Amino acid sequence: MNRKEWQAIERAGKLLGLGDRATLGEIKRAYHRLSKQHHPDTAGKGGSSDDDMMCRLAEAYNLLLRYCAEYRFPLSRP
Repeated sequence: MNRKEWQAIERAGKLLGLGDRATLGEIKRAYHRLSKQHHPDTAGKGGSSDDDMMCRLAEAYNLLLRYCAEYRFPLSRP
């Protein structure tokens, strides 16, 4: 993974309010919690700021899911 890709992963984690490490479950819970706050149908106030934030949250979530799906786990002891 190059530096630019890694920085995108870090930004995605920060946007979702995650720390340096997160499980897949923590990523999903953070996304669902924030999407309830910013989704245009449930946020109450609506508006373009919620639309923009929802798009940013979805992009961050999908990026982190792709990262997790493509991560190579060691299956034997060194």
